Amino acid sequence: MALAATRRTNVRLPPEVNRILYVRNLPYKITAEEIYDIFGKYGPIRQVRVGTNPETKGTAFVVYEDIFDAKNACDHLSGFNVCNRYLVVLYYQSTKLYQKVDAEKKQAQLDAAKKKYGVDGAK
Repeated sequence: MALAATRRTNVRLPPEVNRILYVRNLPYKITAEEIYDIFGKYGPIRQVRVGTNPETKGTAFVVYEDIFDAKNACDHLSGFNVCNRYLVVLYYQSTKLYQKVDAEKKQAQLDAAKKKYGVDGAK
């Protein structure tokens, strides 16, 4: 067991790998306990958040205690069939979430600066 633990510390993981998994294409009727049963086989889970809004139904976030357990779950459960639906399991990336918001904010600032200085974008 100690050999396996030392082997884990020497492994270099890709930068997108983290402890938080984003799961899509879940059945709408699935419960957090059922998600614990499915994902708990790959290691201890710290938290499960299931989408309840109409925009977030069918999605969930699963937070593992260990990054290697999250990687193992992502590798094995992506494409797993649950109630005739194939799961899409991805690593959560907060930077992607904010890129769209930042782009919109920068465009608004650019438009405000153009209006302030009377600059027209046409040549």
